[in-house]
Amino acid sequence: MTITIFGKGNMGQAIGHNFEVAGNEVTYYGSKDQATLFGDIVITAVPYPALAVLAKHYATQLKGKIVIDITNPLNFDTWDELVVPDDSSAAQELQQQLPASQVLKAFNTNFAATLQSGQVNGQAPTTVLVAGDDDAAKQQLIQALANSPLQVKDAGKLKRAHELEAVGFLQMTLAASEQIGWTGGLAVIE
Repeated sequence: MTITIFGKGNMGQAIGHNFEVAGNEVTYYGSKDQATLFGDIVITAVPYPALAVLAKHYATQLKGKIVIDITNPLNFDTWDELVVPDDSSAAQELQQQLPASQVLKAFNTNFAATLQSGQVNGQAPTTVLVAGDDDAAKQQLIQALANSPLQVKDAGKLKRAHELEAVGFLQMTLAASEQIGWTGGLAVIE
């Protein structure tokens, strides 16, 4: 499968590493790059404010693509709230901006270190929770990561992205206040 990742930072690299380990072809674009190739799956490993810019700039190229939003729309000035309405999420906003794409929410409840190592604090496998309204798109993501060290779990419809963003926010708050390490986080143990 072919994967396009917008974002060359820690998260983009860690996510891409898992797709590469699983045997997929990955192309990365930085903030100053002009994207020319769009894979089967497109990952937006960018800050929340950049989502709308990407959607507007690449709407035509993203038609029919699986687009994965990894953002946590946190107010970084206060670290005290999410900046999306209580009945929405960054992923739901992105789906409205890209109605011809299949938007999924994933990777936002994981830290880059846990994605890179495939483990949470060296004790449990890293679990990626994915929400979306298109079951075939979710299955394609699960299949693309099947040969990686990650577990991928279907968290339900896209409206569940609101809860996933709250969990991501909670983990970031705990790590920023040094109550957990950036190699830790919440784990799903079977």
